[in-house]
Amino acid sequence: MENDSDPCLVLTTWPAEAAVEAFAQTLIEARLAACVHVSEPGTSVYRWAGAVENARERQVLIKTTRGRLAALEAGVAGLHPYEVPEWIVLEVAAGAAYGTWLAESVRPESGPTG
Repeated sequence: MENDSDPCLVLTTWPAEAAVEAFAQTLIEARLAACVHVSEPGTSVYRWAGAVENARERQVLIKTTRGRLAALEAGVAGLHPYEVPEWIVLEVAAGAAYGTWLAESVRPESGPTG
């Protein structure tokens, strides 16, 4: 049975020459991700617009929950410099303590009551 607090990993890429820190910071501040891991630049080879391309990119691994995927996808689409950003979702299992931390980290803050 799927649960909104189930952990997910989202893969995307980012141009190596573009600053990625503000992107990662925005996802964390908006509670869309618990952690964003950015790899060192590498080379991606892919087909785009009918041609084989290669580009220097960073792999970006975003840790979130199933319940935050739709909001995260909208956030990534709005912030990403690519016309079609990589969006690959992996369902994963996490240890109890880490899973609790992850779910708490992306839980939207409730506003003042009254």
